[in-house]
Amino acid sequence: MPRKLLLRQLGVFSIFLAPSRLRAFARSNEFGLLLAASVIGLVSGLVVSAMSFIAQMLHQYVFGLDAGERLSASTSVDRTVLFVAPIVGGAILGLLLLVLARYRKKPIVDPIEANALHGGRLSLNDSLIVAGQNLISNGFGASVGLEAGYTQLASGMASKIGLSLQLRRSDMRILVGCGAAGGIAAAFNAPLTGAFYAFELIIGTYSILSLAPVTASALIANLVARALAGDSFLIDVGSFGSVVPADYVPALLLGLLCAAAGIALMQCVTFVEGLARRSFVPHWLRPMLGGVLVGGLGLISPQVMSGGHGALHLNLDSAVPVVSIVAILFLKALASAISIGSGFRGGLFFGSLFMGALLGKLFAYSAPYIFAHATLTPVTYAVVGMSALAVSVIGGPLTMTFLALEITGDFPITVLVLAAVIAASITVRNTFGYSFATWRFHLRGESIRSAHDVGWIRNLTVGKLMRTDVRTASEGSSLAQFRKDFPLGSTQRVIIVGEDNKYVGMVIVAEAHAGLTETADENMSIDALLKYKSDFLQPEMNARQAARIFDKSESEALAVVNDLISRRVVGLLTESHTLKRYSEELDRQRRLVSGEI
Repeated sequence: MPRKLLLRQLGVFSIFLAPSRLRAFARSNEFGLLLAASVIGLVSGLVVSAMSFIAQMLHQYVFGLDAGERLSASTSVDRTVLFVAPIVGGAILGLLLLVLARYRKKPIVDPIEANALHGGRLSLNDSLIVAGQNLISNGFGASVGLEAGYTQLASGMASKIGLSLQLRRSDMRILVGCGAAGGIAAAFNAPLTGAFYAFELIIGTYSILSLAPVTASALIANLVARALAGDSFLIDVGSFGSVVPADYVPALLLGLLCAAAGIALMQCVTFVEGLARRSFVPHWLRPMLGGVLVGGLGLISPQVMSGGHGALHLNLDSAVPVVSIVAILFLKALASAISIGSGFRGGLFFGSLFMGALLGKLFAYSAPYIFAHATLTPVTYAVVGMSALAVSVIGGPLTMTFLALEITGDFPITVLVLAAVIAASITVRNTFGYSFATWRFHLRGESIRSAHDVGWIRNLTVGKLMRTDVRTASEGSSLAQFRKDFPLGSTQRVIIVGEDNKYVGMVIVAEAHAGLTETADENMSIDALLKYKSDFLQPEMNARQAARIFDKSESEALAVVNDLISRRVVGLLTESHTLKRYSEELDRQRRLVSGEI
């Protein structure tokens, strides 16, 4: 692709190309990639610290909070401000959406989609837009976290660095993972969590080649954030008890309960989005109306507002009545669904942790009556619930397990969490099949189930694989004429076409000359031997789709038509050639990931 065209697609920011020696060092040496990842870790730590500071300043300015006070834990905010602030934030966001609608027609690409389809290419313009929208949403009290903005902007910066170094597709994907790893590591003071977030959710796989850069980025980002923001990112769960074998059964049951709650939450967000789309309300006005509802819920309890950091600590540190836990859990889920469904920008990462902790504490009240030998404390159930609900919504079993380890520092509890997380993950995967991100891709019509690189599959289209020198015969031709025009050995198959070269079917030449037809009337129509009348390919199909159609039709070759209406024949593709090219490209991608090429 020409460089100027690439610049236009990636935004108005021009790509600053690094010096040639530095580009060569990064492309040919693993230490070069490690150096780039370290720079990305530094940038990610700065991004998280800056966004967190801006969000806190917005909370202090808009809601009148004291320095260091968390919005969701505050009890002194003026009730009028609680109600009005999300409405104002929705109005500002709506105006921004109205402006963007004039200049943007395509949806903004996030890190998962960038790695799955675009080889790690992210627009820095779009990333800045997402970060700005996220700050407006969170800063004015919408029930969303900042993690979406952290990972988007850090990954956008990482992609920019990769483009300036002109890295290969596989290395670009790793650098985008480094940005996301740094963002999550800095956000939770958890470098292992950040690293495995990148492996499981952004890169889609773990490899020796990606281990050092991703881990280095996560470690450096965490150190930078700690140096700039201190302990503001810590999650303190307090004291917890020991774990005995009898505790695993209730933990597994809690994992299943969290899986059901996660699916319900994702469906609730989808329901609100669908309701908004079907309404007569223009898209730019929806965030303001959503702000009215979120502000109303905030009047009932401020704990539903913003990400929920303060509310999480508030509920972990004290004994909360069952009725209050149920109410806050319901209100937080409703506020999150309304915020995201009405157009506020953000994610459910921290929200799912908060709601999982509430669900775990709620489960702790009933567990002693059902599991008499269990010894788990409410705080331990809260940690299990946090990880289990988060993996149900976000995905990444090892990511959430390491988060529990880095929060508690306790290995027995971590093993218990791993059991619950696996139960939740398997249940969601087999009953629902999506995480929150991939579910939204599915609703958009994208067949993305993970960050595995499938962009090359889409590029390997039928149009690129087919041959255009197709042998054709007219519909209604006699068998005698067909045998004369296509003697044995001249070709294997002939496409039969009607008027305007419209596809009718295919005739196997060997069958036209076979013994079964030797005694047939020489004037009979060749149409009697037609096969695959309704089976054909289109140029925009990819190799995987073509392979499925070959398997379904049990054909060794199929015609390629221009579209479903005119069905004009434009080529022919064989199954053997499709599978050969697909296997070659798949092997090449595997070798790229493993660092062999």
